[in-house]
Amino acid sequence: MLATAALRVFGERIPAFAVSFYGPRGLRLVLNVATALLVVSLPFAAARATDATSGPEATTYATVASLGAGDGIVARAQIPSRGVLAGTRSVVTVASEDVRPVNTYEVKKGDTLSAIASQYAIPTDDLAYANGLGDDSIGPGDKLLIPPGHGALYFVRPGDTVASVAATFKVDSSVIMAYNRLYFEPEHFAPEQLIFVPGADVPAVKRTQYGSIASVPTGALPERTGGLSWPVNGIITQYFWWGHTGVDIAAPYGTTIMSSDDGVVVATGWVAVGGLRVCVQHSGGLQTCYYHTGAVFVSPGQTVTRGQALASIGMTGVTTGPHVHWELRLNGAAVNPLLY
Repeated sequence: MLATAALRVFGERIPAFAVSFYGPRGLRLVLNVATALLVVSLPFAAARATDATSGPEATTYATVASLGAGDGIVARAQIPSRGVLAGTRSVVTVASEDVRPVNTYEVKKGDTLSAIASQYAIPTDDLAYANGLGDDSIGPGDKLLIPPGHGALYFVRPGDTVASVAATFKVDSSVIMAYNRLYFEPEHFAPEQLIFVPGADVPAVKRTQYGSIASVPTGALPERTGGLSWPVNGIITQYFWWGHTGVDIAAPYGTTIMSSDDGVVVATGWVAVGGLRVCVQHSGGLQTCYYHTGAVFVSPGQTVTRGQALASIGMTGVTTGPHVHWELRLNGAAVNPLLY
């Protein structure tokens, strides 16, 4: 009843009164005032409707999403309307995918430190440092800590600071803070705690010269099976020339290096610049050598066949990336292996 009366007053009588006294201009004035009143009343009407539906015991929830963003964890939250604090994602703390666990490995008979390092795709020096080894000598039954990647496993000592550890390994402090989540869990940097320093510069270990044999009687060498095959399927990054005595073939770290032809292994072990290498004597006065390997799978005096696994791609010696320096010598003189 009241609404009907108000409608008649504001919808009929007031407009008629305005028209009779003021003409069309008065009618426009009344309509403008009514519109303004309607706009002003809308927020109050909406607030009453919300209160009616939410009830007297509405709860305000606060959610924070912990985001594993690479190395650090960043807590983010946003404030929507009516003061409710809502997270941008569900309330779940997820470990960053690039944080790998520290595994252990029990050395077996015939294992070498470089072979184990190659198996886990890490530098031999990093593996040695993680286990406090001054050289690459290991024996069956030894338990080794396996770093989660290229870097240093380090037990925090009394008096250490993040800055001092970073300076020791020549990395930025933020690298240690982020990877080990020290921004939000500083208790992880305490004496006897194990941390990982990604990309750390660790000291080189003393390499063992596995051995070599002076020569192989010609009659003991198998016949050649044809032209030399490539030791790996990869990309040539440097060809043979007078200043470079072999061909560099790049391939992923750990890729198997195969013998280019039948022959006898005449040398394995560590050499300056070339790093860990293996050499095979072939008939016809040819000898192939494979340098910068990560692990060697054969020993001197062993007969090998074309395509047999000799070693794996590594980064030992002086190198800027994983590749094999494939070298061929004819009666002791370096020649281009691609021509044979």
